Amino acid sequence: MIKPVLLTTVLAAFLSAATAAQGQDATGGQTTQAGKAALSKEDRKFVEEAALDGLLEVRLGQLAQQRAGSPDVKSFGQRMIDDHSAVNKKLAELAQRKGVLAPGELDQEHREEVDKLSKKTGAEFDRAYMSAMVDDHEDDIKAFEKASKEAKDADVKSFAAATLPKLREHLALARQVHGKVKGK
Repeated sequence: MIKPVLLTTVLAAFLSAATAAQGQDATGGQTTQAGKAALSKEDRKFVEEAALDGLLEVRLGQLAQQRAGSPDVKSFGQRMIDDHSAVNKKLAELAQRKGVLAPGELDQEHREEVDKLSKKTGAEFDRAYMSAMVDDHEDDIKAFEKASKEAKDADVKSFAAATLPKLREHLALARQVHGKVKGK
């Protein structure tokens, strides 16, 4: 005769395995294929958008290397390449651990932004690029501040909080360089 405690344990394990196989954890939440708890819709959206924005920062930094007239703008562009490449790598690792497929290339909206700036050179490029960098970093800071406070996943929250100081540094630098080139 099976003891009631053992029977309950076996049934609970069976139900847990059955619901995991159906894409749910024992509490009814969604899981990834690896059985890890999936990110909430909001956390997933943050990761995906942060990945796209990071790719854009790198691509525009590369464009600044080619089209900028000001050494300060070129230097800023290189900083975006270096810093955002490092952040993008950390974000890709986080996304992989969480079962999120982070974008590996720009979407249509971001490609249009690159195309628009790629038609400019010299001082015209410098002003447009630095204006975009101020706007983009202001938006990024808002998104990362929100995620650092409201993300449901602790790793996403931690990533957002850890990245904020670098984004604030970028914004301060973008404003400084923009101030130098906007009157030229």
